[in-house]
Amino acid sequence: MSREVEALRAADEAEIRARIRRATAPFVVRGLVAQWPAVQRAREGTAALAAYLQGLDNGRPAGVLTASAHLKGRFGYTPDLEALNFSHAQQTLSEVMATLVRLSGHPMPPGLYLQSAPARDHAPEFAVQNPMPLLPPEIGPRLWIGNATRAALHNDHDLNLACLVAGRRHFLLFPPEQVGNLYIGPLGYTPSGRPISIADLDTPDFETFPRLREAFEHAQAVTLEPGDVLFIPRYWWHQVTAEGPVGVLANFWWGGYANPLEDPAVVFNQALGIMAGLSEADRAYWREMFRLHIADPRPAHFEHLPPDARQMTEAERRALVASVEQAVRGYICK
Repeated sequence: MSREVEALRAADEAEIRARIRRATAPFVVRGLVAQWPAVQRAREGTAALAAYLQGLDNGRPAGVLTASAHLKGRFGYTPDLEALNFSHAQQTLSEVMATLVRLSGHPMPPGLYLQSAPARDHAPEFAVQNPMPLLPPEIGPRLWIGNATRAALHNDHDLNLACLVAGRRHFLLFPPEQVGNLYIGPLGYTPSGRPISIADLDTPDFETFPRLREAFEHAQAVTLEPGDVLFIPRYWWHQVTAEGPVGVLANFWWGGYANPLEDPAVVFNQALGIMAGLSEADRAYWREMFRLHIADPRPAHFEHLPPDARQMTEAERRALVASVEQAVRGYICK
């Protein structure tokens, strides 16, 4: 139902950076960070990895998700979508690792998942000892540590390098344009800040979710081993399933927008919030304006204008953003 993500081997760093700049689809580089000390300790066993990470821990608690054992690590919504099926806690890196070691021999352990913890805040030496050669040092890693868990299908607004340290992780990925076939849940009420699919992609129910058939025609998949690095372009949907009693992944996000007013995600959320409060007549007008100028700006729509007035120049764009910024600043300062 899915094809394998393209794999690169023995590519030099300059070539990989060039691939990242022009990539429109994910790709994996096998063994790129196999020499990281964290990966080497993981190869020695769970105890060695735990001791290594506990030695880096600065004692600052991080957000941890916990779920009942019967959920088998599948974090998400309750069946009625009215609540989340897990709880939040705060634990140190050392506490998480100690719990995972203790649960490692359990036949059906509860789900435990420390997610998106900036290494600089919880294990500052991790980035020093395990550098990412493809990125500048100011782009730091985030740590994802847990047992056999599944991060539901979601996407990110940034570029992403996912580096596997321990365990195995299976990624199921879909192109951004498949959003209409993936049955994405509520935008305003999400498990961890990003909207997720409410469909079970491991055992898809095509009668309940028929458009999944089309989505799977475009799906890609890859399983990471320790030392492998997966590049995920922005907006690609991905489900991440960790195997084994202890899994560790470090990822790097970059490519965001310095000015929030130029961030499409911010603009989308603002439009979503504002449009929802308008009358049907007002929504009809703005729906057509969005179609003509943003969603489907066909040349035929602007043939009545002089050629140099049919497309906004960069100077005009910047002036428009600046006017919005001035209006926002003026409102805040009232």
